[in-house]
Amino acid sequence: MATGRRRLALPAGTAMDAEVDLGKAEDGFHLRGRLAVSLPGLDPTLAQELVEEAHATCPYSRATRGNIEVQLTLVSTMASQPA
Repeated sequence: MATGRRRLALPAGTAMDAEVDLGKAEDGFHLRGRLAVSLPGLDPTLAQELVEEAHATCPYSRATRGNIEVQLTLVSTMASQPA
């Protein structure tokens, strides 16, 4: 959705690594998600905007917002590729 609104195609090599942790707290258990997103070839600012917009509009993210801590990390863009 985020790329479609901007009429962009996802770059080749786009990838996402998702990890979910189960932790124990005083009141029981809790979940925490970590999403590492690679958008090679995109400007880092644009890539970060796309990641945040996708997270804001994702049906699963919306359903769990406020219940699960989520860490978003952009791990690869044109700035991080070798010259």
